Amino acid sequence: MRDPIGKKAAELKPSGIRKFFDIVAEMDDVISLGVGEPDFDTPWAIRDEGIYSLEQGRTFYTSNSGLKELRKEITNYVHRSLGVDYDPLKETLITVGGSEAIDLAFRAMINPGDEVLVPEPSYVSYKPCAILADAVPVVIDLKEEDQFRLTAEEVEAAITPKTKILVLPFPNNPTGAVMRKEDLEAVAKVCIEHDIYVVSDEIYSELTYTGEKHRSIVQVPGMQERTILINGFSKAFAMTGWRLGYCCGPAAIIKQMTKVHQFAIMCAPTNSQYAAVVALRDCAGEVDKMREAYNQRRRFLLHEFKEMGLPCFEPFGAFYMFPSIKEFGMSSDEFATELLKDQRVAVVPGSAFGESGEGYVRISYAYSLESLKLAMGRISEFISKLRAGKQ
Repeated sequence: MRDPIGKKAAELKPSGIRKFFDIVAEMDDVISLGVGEPDFDTPWAIRDEGIYSLEQGRTFYTSNSGLKELRKEITNYVHRSLGVDYDPLKETLITVGGSEAIDLAFRAMINPGDEVLVPEPSYVSYKPCAILADAVPVVIDLKEEDQFRLTAEEVEAAITPKTKILVLPFPNNPTGAVMRKEDLEAVAKVCIEHDIYVVSDEIYSELTYTGEKHRSIVQVPGMQERTILINGFSKAFAMTGWRLGYCCGPAAIIKQMTKVHQFAIMCAPTNSQYAAVVALRDCAGEVDKMREAYNQRRRFLLHEFKEMGLPCFEPFGAFYMFPSIKEFGMSSDEFATELLKDQRVAVVPGSAFGESGEGYVRISYAYSLESLKLAMGRISEFISKLRAGKQ
């Protein structure tokens, strides 16, 4: 028989996160610090609206672009947060999670052979989505000495005549790094000089701990017209299973993204969209409470790593720690595997997020303090064993 499998799909590597957690699923008594999912329930007002929408029979398709009411709330929210304006009818699209928006942006903008700059370590979907859109991903290795921020010099060095898009994944998964105003301005200058577009994934924008509001590259003059701004409801509003994201950008690009979305998806889940309207209107206080809890956990983990003598730069965004395990002479995959076997604690190998993540592990603090305390005790014991074995 003819081989039924397409070459591009066959050559894609499976997610390093999912591969590792297939092992975890077969084990008992495991404390998992690996899943990037809030441990909070979706705020009740949001759930109540979702239930009410079902009770009212709002179970039909919305427009391809999404509920007009929700798109208006999104543009109001973006204006409040960032001080920039988008047309809710022509420059906004509701998607099935932020991940679909990434896929749509690439498929709508890329011609075969175009290059996409992907800073790493970063979320696992960027490179595969670029490849599926017939682009060539070009990796920019982020460095701990720069606090895993992207520098203008690194972008400049990676540009070729084929470069079309820069992915800007901040606040960052897995490192927790954030970009400062001056960082964004310097990167924007390079993008404008070389006529490069930006796909800015800001799904963790509400989860920052610097004391300042999140900064976006669309706030830099000249960048709104060349940026697809991606966000969603999964992280800030604890709505992962509702599968709802959105993007804002130039009308010409959003039009083509909507066309692809129309044929592939039709529309995002209807009851999720009604619930999201309430999230944006009424749940800022709930987000503040979750952010405060995450920050408490973040500070606790930083203290614990310092006590262990395990190097970890201070992350100011998302809900991840990215400690270095280089002193042990093990790959990140080996470290995570041995930790799981020895102490029943699951973390994600840094290599799952790109080669530059080797020598680190990702630890999520989207878990209760009780679970984190127990896990840190086990990790400390494991590290003590490793150090004793080296002496």
